[in-house]
Amino acid sequence: MTQQLLINGNNNNQYTADCQQCFGLCCVALPYAKSADFAFNKDSGTPCRNLQGDYRCGIHQKLRSSGLRGCTVYECFGAGQKVSQMTYSGNSWRDNPKLAKEMFDILPIMQQLHEMLYYLTEALNLEDAKSIYPQLQKAIVEIEQLTNLNTTSLSALHVPTHRAFVNDLLLQTSELVRKKVEIGTHNSKHSNSIEGRDCMGAKLRGANLKGSNLRGVLFIAADLREADMRKTDLIGADLRDANLSGANLIGSIFLTQAQINSANGDSKTQLPSTLTIPTHWIN
Repeated sequence: MTQQLLINGNNNNQYTADCQQCFGLCCVALPYAKSADFAFNKDSGTPCRNLQGDYRCGIHQKLRSSGLRGCTVYECFGAGQKVSQMTYSGNSWRDNPKLAKEMFDILPIMQQLHEMLYYLTEALNLEDAKSIYPQLQKAIVEIEQLTNLNTTSLSALHVPTHRAFVNDLLLQTSELVRKKVEIGTHNSKHSNSIEGRDCMGAKLRGANLKGSNLRGVLFIAADLREADMRKTDLIGADLRDANLSGANLIGSIFLTQAQINSANGDSKTQLPSTLTIPTHWIN
């Protein structure tokens, strides 16, 4: 992997889930409780009732209507296929029951490493972050090396240490991207003062949030119709049931397809070119 390759359009495809190369790990390893996102309880290590013998979901096209919309917003960032095909060399938990628990424990560790790689790769494709390309590239190489460790070493990793290191680079990237933007005008009732706020259910229709740091902001069920969210940092922002109809998110950074899938919007919502409008927005 070279810097030139990444900048010229390698993007984040390798850090996106490829379920055909995975042994349905998220459908077994992860627990969930009956809620608005899940129709029933499931314990960690227990296969979902909809998981088929070929490791595919039997109701993949009907997850939302079947009360399992939580499944539609989970993103392993390619960790599932990495664990299945690389870490365990294509040996599945069904064929090797003794490996099952270890494999399920490794998945969330790998998921976090791949999430870091996803964001770092995005940062390395941002022209505004050019001044820190060497540091970003170095971090990608180092984190990628961690993903290739054996299972014993992976299990012993102190992931928060690596996350803190990567987060510092992502913060630098965010500042470089946003510093040239004229953040929300002073005569607007919505400006960068929203940063760090709890905006659950907030009425932000038409808000000028351009260039704001919206990291980790809770936008659950918020009204963001026609909001200007260009060049915003949306890493970790909770967009569940937020209404993004007509909103402009062009140039926003660290926004994932899973976040978009959790929200509501319409054909007028403008997204970064790497993301697509979910089918439930237009059906």
